[in-house]
Amino acid sequence: MDAIFRSSEHWSSEVSHNLVQSEIEGGIDLRRLPAETVLEVRTRNHSYTIVNKGSGLALICGHPHYCPEPVLVQIKGSTWGGAMLKESYIGRGMRLEFQREQERPILTSPILEIEERRAA
Repeated sequence: MDAIFRSSEHWSSEVSHNLVQSEIEGGIDLRRLPAETVLEVRTRNHSYTIVNKGSGLALICGHPHYCPEPVLVQIKGSTWGGAMLKESYIGRGMRLEFQREQERPILTSPILEIEERRAA
């Protein structure tokens, strides 16, 4: 399995710990998924359906205010709530960051589960 990150002597011990923890808890790198792959992502507060469109774009729905119906967004990646972002990655224990065109980024509550839904 290819490493998603490489360690750096310049990272704090907290950053290194978080990266190792994300590898243990697992997640999905959207760059490795075929277009039209459907993901069910359950966070602490909501359940989202995400359809990968490729090139960092996705259709997402599941939030009653931001995306009650499918809307095209840029998936920025996942974060632990700070400035560091794991690009194009959806990780358990992390918060998903996505953005609609011309709007501020939206940050979810922590991700509890990620499931790839198979095509019928």
